[in-house]
Amino acid sequence: MRIRARITGAVQGVGFRPHVYRLAQRNGVRGFVLNSAAGVVVEAEAEEARVRVFVEQLRAEPPPLAVIASFREETLPEAGYRDFRVETSDTGGEREAYLLPDLAMCAECRREIFDPRNRRYRYPFTTCTHCGPRYSIVESLPYDRPRTSMRDFPMCAACEAEYRDPADRRFHAQTNCCPACGPQLQLWSPAGAVLAERDEALERAAEAVRKGGILALKGIGGFHLICDARNREAVLELRRRKQRPSKPFAVMLPEHDHPLLDTPASPIVLVENTLALPHEIAPGNPLLGVLIPYSPLHALLMDLLRFPIVATSGNLTDDPICHEEREALQRLGGIADLFLVHNRRILRPVDDSIVREIDGEPVILRRARGYAPLPLEAPRALPEMVAAGGHMKNTVAFARGRRVFLSQHLGDLSTPAALGNHRRMTADFQRIYDVRPRAVACDLHADYGSTATAREMGVEVRAVQHHVAHLFSAVLEHQLEPPVFAASWDGTGAGADGTVWGGEYLVWQGATVRRAGHLRPFRLPGGEQAVREPRRALLGVAWEMGRAELARAHFTDNEWQVLVRMMERGLNTPWTTSAGRLFDAAAALLGLCARASFEGEAAMRVEFAARGAQGAQPVPMEEDWAPLFERLADPRSPVAERAALLHASLAESIVGAARRASVETVVLTGGCFQNARLAGTAARRLREEGFRPLLHRLVPPNDGGLAAGQLLAAAWEVKLDVSGDTGRDR
Repeated sequence: MRIRARITGAVQGVGFRPHVYRLAQRNGVRGFVLNSAAGVVVEAEAEEARVRVFVEQLRAEPPPLAVIASFREETLPEAGYRDFRVETSDTGGEREAYLLPDLAMCAECRREIFDPRNRRYRYPFTTCTHCGPRYSIVESLPYDRPRTSMRDFPMCAACEAEYRDPADRRFHAQTNCCPACGPQLQLWSPAGAVLAERDEALERAAEAVRKGGILALKGIGGFHLICDARNREAVLELRRRKQRPSKPFAVMLPEHDHPLLDTPASPIVLVENTLALPHEIAPGNPLLGVLIPYSPLHALLMDLLRFPIVATSGNLTDDPICHEEREALQRLGGIADLFLVHNRRILRPVDDSIVREIDGEPVILRRARGYAPLPLEAPRALPEMVAAGGHMKNTVAFARGRRVFLSQHLGDLSTPAALGNHRRMTADFQRIYDVRPRAVACDLHADYGSTATAREMGVEVRAVQHHVAHLFSAVLEHQLEPPVFAASWDGTGAGADGTVWGGEYLVWQGATVRRAGHLRPFRLPGGEQAVREPRRALLGVAWEMGRAELARAHFTDNEWQVLVRMMERGLNTPWTTSAGRLFDAAAALLGLCARASFEGEAAMRVEFAARGAQGAQPVPMEEDWAPLFERLADPRSPVAERAALLHASLAESIVGAARRASVETVVLTGGCFQNARLAGTAARRLREEGFRPLLHRLVPPNDGGLAAGQLLAAAWEVKLDVSGDTGRDR
């Protein structure tokens, strides 16, 4: 009997072919296994009983990192195979194989690099079939060494022997290499002069960090900027050079017991900050983003240092992460004292992922290394399309069948470098999968750089309203069917009526999404400038309440006169329903943040201020926040109690809106639900009231999920209906 099986999914770069080979040997079947553009093809020939057992084991026992999406088999006439082989890959056909994310170092490789008897002792590029770079080094499918940047390093005889040995865990490991044949380290000056090589380069880099210097280290998906996290002067100097006044830095620790860190994804995880480190690491923040050494290079550096280090993205604020040496010299030359580089090419930049626990489960806030570009399954099949994403925390996506492939985090599109990277990564994503889109989805905002990228593609452009895209990113993740009610809350999104939305209640009813309500509108003096200055959001809120004096203390006389004239005349004071700007206004009113140095800073300060209070009796408000802000303005209550009151009241307003909509399934989506107190309180209260609340877990709740939602809404040609809007008109 002879069977051919075609297997799709995450089946390349996970040791699938070696696994199939060993199963075939165990069961005494003949034939072959090969990678194809679609996945893996297996032919097995033997007595029927043997073939049946082999196929069942293959279905039921894939390698630990593999994800089988489809397993199609057919019976064929016997071919007379004499043995079982791993054949040359087939590059033809439609590209359906999943590109695997970059994987954290496995325990076996870690043991080898610290074993003086092993030939890979202290080798920073040690990998096997279970770990190492994947997505960042792949040029095209199928995944084979000649189609990766590892083709620059022909294997030595010892590595070739491992590669050919079915009993070795490096059997057909495409990244296989060693000190004799693989990539090597160099230490460069900011001018690009080579100062040291190999182990000496690593030791001198560690010594520079130990002495208070700032190191740019080329890792798996790009550069990290590194300094001694214990050294306050070094941390402050990194902030000054990087132009990052207060946004938290991530810290790499030699080890940590959080379970997510010891996984193949090994993201940055936000945990309670219990370390005795300088306040300047994460000013005013009780949480700390921690990661552990996830590559051999990081592990060897940490072994030399044995203390916490700052490990932040190698970029200037708002620029994409650097991933090429010469680019790094140019863009990071004013930041880093030394550059620890290597000659393995990074073909696409991939930043670290960020995860936070919300409502008792992990939520991916930034989806990149370890997670991207694994696809998500849509509830129904989609036409082949591309989505350009939003302006902040951008990702791009494409659809093929029921699968939606979401790119790695590309960052904010506020600089020419970021816009150029967005165009390149959008084109790269299509090229690697041979995508031929019929249409491209984008945000309704006409001036976004992502919208410009969409227009340049030469296919039909379908604009999707920002908060509708948030809703459908949750529909995708949870494979929902209508009806669905959504609280779609964030800072900014172009509304269908020309105003700025951000506190939306939406109901998906099949062909339409109905705007069932929204938070009470108020004006934003200065428009975009109000995003950076929470005091302006407070003025807008106070003005709408008829209590402008609540904001007066935050402005000089000249500023006040100008802003009052703007408000009186309606000049550059767009209307908004934004929940995110309400958090900003509260931050200014409570004296927590009048000017923000990074997006979300004011809302974070309000969330953390509420930690000092337990429960709070919500203010009845529905969509009208004015009664709540009257209470927040009462200085007799402690700041912590008022911050807790804000969260409790806004969460209760969601419950009331869901009750009025009478829809059981409620999704909490948008950047506001990165706030664990708001999201957790709202989810708990919804459950208590008999609703089925759903939070994001795999797709970021923030704008990192927009591209995925744009795809679904545009593909299904969902219409936005504002005729039934019950929110208070401006």
